[in-house]
Amino acid sequence: MNRIVQMLQLQQQLNDATNGEGWEKGITKNGKLIDWKRCAYLECAELIESYPWKHWKNIDAKPDYENIKIETVDIWHFVMSEALREYKINHGGTIDGLARAIHALPNFSTFEGPLYTSDKNCYEQIEVVEKFLKTLFCGSSLHESIEAFIDIAIQSGLNLDTLYKLYIGKNILNQFRQDHGYKEGSYQKLWNGIEDNIVMQQLLDTQEGITANELYSALEAAYPTK
Repeated sequence: MNRIVQMLQLQQQLNDATNGEGWEKGITKNGKLIDWKRCAYLECAELIESYPWKHWKNIDAKPDYENIKIETVDIWHFVMSEALREYKINHGGTIDGLARAIHALPNFSTFEGPLYTSDKNCYEQIEVVEKFLKTLFCGSSLHESIEAFIDIAIQSGLNLDTLYKLYIGKNILNQFRQDHGYKEGSYQKLWNGIEDNIVMQQLLDTQEGITANELYSALEAAYPTK
């Protein structure tokens, strides 16, 4: 359960830093409205675009599972944010309490286990994503939405260990983006022709056991200055 607690704490810290304390009330320190569910469904659309679902284009293409994993982690940021908001506003709960509720979900024991290779075809996998979207917008409970997200993660080739590793990487990348002009529009997402998400993954893969501070420094060294 420790890794769930750590991810929730990091997401709380990132939201506090980016949006200002009190963001759970649905508005940022700059007066912008927050809609975590909208954020999640737009990331779901990007995930679906990583499947060769179009009957008129690239019909022999294969799913881009590396990007599917990244998009799944992006969805997780927003799932946690919505969970933190709802748990605080509607339940008065703590991060530890939310983590215990997630740990108790029916599919969490599978998620804690070894990596899983889905036997679903790409259309069936897309349906799992769309089922998650239904839980967000059709009156399901918070716990049902998180359970549906875990189904996405499992079929995308992630378990708790790999989600945690990629989440930590993406969390640090998000901090790096904010520190380098992301809000102002001056941030460069392509680093010498390679998207920053891929650079982050490469650093995680090539530097076993890299810490959060070391990853930030490595991103700093790799970021194009011109």
